[in-house]
Amino acid sequence: MSDVIPAGHKSISYTDLAGSPLQQLNSSLLDKAGVQLYVKRDDLIHPQFGGNKWRKLKYNLINARQKQHHTLLTFGGAWSNHIYATAAAAKDFDFNSIGIIRGEKHTPLNATLSFAEKCGMQLHYVDRNEYRQKKESHYLQKLKQQFGEFYLLPEGGSNALAMKGCEEIVDEINAVLDRPFDTICCASGTGATLAGLVKAIKPEQSAIGFSALKGGSFLADDVAVFLKDTAPDSSDTSADLHRVNWRVEQRFHFGGYAKINDELINFMRQFQSQYGFELDAVYTGKMFYGLLTLIEQGAFKPGSIIVAVHSGGLQGNKGFNL
Repeated sequence: MSDVIPAGHKSISYTDLAGSPLQQLNSSLLDKAGVQLYVKRDDLIHPQFGGNKWRKLKYNLINARQKQHHTLLTFGGAWSNHIYATAAAAKDFDFNSIGIIRGEKHTPLNATLSFAEKCGMQLHYVDRNEYRQKKESHYLQKLKQQFGEFYLLPEGGSNALAMKGCEEIVDEINAVLDRPFDTICCASGTGATLAGLVKAIKPEQSAIGFSALKGGSFLADDVAVFLKDTAPDSSDTSADLHRVNWRVEQRFHFGGYAKINDELINFMRQFQSQYGFELDAVYTGKMFYGLLTLIEQGAFKPGSIIVAVHSGGLQGNKGFNL
């Protein structure tokens, strides 16, 4: 599969956007724990569709173009990073786009949906009962009758092609570090990013997904399904699916998806002041809070190299007036 996505009269290569810096953090906490912490700054890939959203979109856009689709259709909530990123990428790569939005339309539109609409995305609002049908074939067929042919991007952009894009994060890190990292961490909402990382790391390395959701135990099962579906022999339900070198950390969700409190906000502000870059309240703020808590508790052996993936999503902070 080529890394070039033709866009209108021009060809935009993923290599124009490829890669992101690996930034080492320094603090007395890290010195005391004896660990090295690096941040994979995927938030810097692109101002509108950077982070893990671009990792997930990359091969899907290539596939959509190769299959001669002109329209992308996807799903998300009112403050969805995925809706925001898909609308921006569709505009840049000359696709039409349709967003199926969970909930009623409220005017004026919030910053996320207003941006998506300005990018040319057609917004279609559905109630929660209808939204739950987003994976059902009869409902997708209904959408095709309503909107015509489209390339389907699942909620969050999470599928096997998304995993393929996320696997490249590990390759880029390995090309920079002098020795292999021990643990890689990411925020988890659907499990696709974590699954991509798990698939790319070696057995002696580990991966932790920090759930942004309350009751996120199902994420481990979802990761296992992603791994199973992309395994060479997808009928083998045991090999490599629940490897001991990865897990979902469920203790730092702050009450659930998109739930925040003063403790998290104060942490994010202190983090930005200390390290010089912003976190988002839904995903990376919770991940870094959890990761630094684990480091302080001595959860990692001295001498460990840890990499945390900054998956972007900063536009969502507007929903909290941050």
